Amino acid sequence: MKNVKIQKITENKRDFLPLLLLGDEQEDMIERYLDRGTLLALYDDGLRAVCVVTDEGDGTFEVKNLAVQPESQRQGYGRTMLRFAAYVCYSKWGGKRLLVGTGDSPRTIPFYKACGFRESYRVPDFFTENYDHPIYEDGVLLRDMVYLEMNF
Repeated sequence: MKNVKIQKITENKRDFLPLLLLGDEQEDMIERYLDRGTLLALYDDGLRAVCVVTDEGDGTFEVKNLAVQPESQRQGYGRTMLRFAAYVCYSKWGGKRLLVGTGDSPRTIPFYKACGFRESYRVPDFFTENYDHPIYEDGVLLRDMVYLEMNF
């Protein structure tokens, strides 16, 4: 990462939809949070990652979407974006807690734990009841939404 720059995107958020769909593969689900969330875009000689953070009230913020370009994955961009989101939530917005909800996947859960999150709670059958198709990650059918949290 040479010239990393993270920008808050306030206009034309849907221009980022192709990348957002990597983090949440159903467009109508993204529509539920995109306008009320803060969209952050990470650039390093081009767009590398996006993140949508929502204010859930009472000092709680939630990462609704985190996506890294496929060719840029496993290079620290996702971790950098999460650190920045946590910094902004705490120091700029007065947050007390940052949540992230994800599928129970052998790839994503260890990633978030390595970034300082710990498992908080689960929403049973979230993916099977809210998405119009089965979602698989690394060969695993996603059923429950696993929430992880970071307290400030």
